[in-house]
Amino acid sequence: MGTQIKSILEAREISIDDLKGKTLVVDSYNLLYQFITTIRGRDGSLLMDSRGNVTSHLIGIFSRITKMMQKEIRFVFVFDGEAPKLKQRERERRKEIKIDAEKKYQNAVKEENVEDMKKYAARTSRLTKDMINDAKELIDALGLPIIDAPSEGEAQASYMVKNQDADYCVSQDFDTILFGCPYLIRNLSIAGKRKGKGLSYTTINPEMINLSENLNNLGIDQNQLIALGMLVGTDYNKEGIKGIGPKNALKLVKEYGSDFENLFKKVNWNEIVETKWKEIFNLFVDMPVKKDYNLEWKKPNKEKIIKILVDDHDFSMERVKSTVEKLLKENHKKQQKGLGDFF
Repeated sequence: MGTQIKSILEAREISIDDLKGKTLVVDSYNLLYQFITTIRGRDGSLLMDSRGNVTSHLIGIFSRITKMMQKEIRFVFVFDGEAPKLKQRERERRKEIKIDAEKKYQNAVKEENVEDMKKYAARTSRLTKDMINDAKELIDALGLPIIDAPSEGEAQASYMVKNQDADYCVSQDFDTILFGCPYLIRNLSIAGKRKGKGLSYTTINPEMINLSENLNNLGIDQNQLIALGMLVGTDYNKEGIKGIGPKNALKLVKEYGSDFENLFKKVNWNEIVETKWKEIFNLFVDMPVKKDYNLEWKKPNKEKIIKILVDDHDFSMERVKSTVEKLLKENHKKQQKGLGDFF
């Protein structure tokens, strides 16, 4: 879910070509959920191999990430570790939503209502351990670094960009901004035309959010932005404070400045929210992150990629070989360029 502060943030449209030569650290769970939500059959069902294993997420990685790798974009994939206890309530809420969507999907199947089947099937999306392991195996075979965060992947990704080990975070969730990510890329994997209502289509382009510019435009600092997000609602207090939207929240944090004690007293936080405001605030400020990571990009492993995709999951040998050859060609060009620079 993330925090709903989109309406007060300014984003700049960019193209994939703008990211050439850049390092992007990906909130992996967020990206994989995008893939299993959008890459589906016409009836909304997940794509699977002949053994019943889900392949939607692997198709997303192989078709979309490899295209960008060919444009000299470097990826780092960060995976969530142990979720904070406060997030368990949100996970339970999401689980209930999925169970309800599953019931509605089954009813749509009985009624042969394809539109409802597609709508409700997407809402049942869940990542299993096997799917995550398959994704990691493919990412590793592509030669891309994997970081297992001690807790929230968004916090880890934000730390790495702040530490200048990467240029951008990639996520759809605005919580990444609350964790202090200097530069956030959204819509990276869903760029292009998406079907709207009826016969209409909406063009979705990647966009970049510059945290520093937005803070200046809003006239607040990072701590005030966290407080603003909390008033609206985050993964740790989903509902926020009823009746307070982003614009009203902005007025309040500007009015109270750094006096958060009186700010949250004003909105009756303790009467409305079970958790103390400081506990949630400190999660964004002091979320555990791994600081001793190692980033190493390797040559794609052709044999391993073919085994994973073709042998284990029924991908087309011709298509896989063609894509891998392009990756290896690009990798060779980089190595030659590096040698040229050296001499």
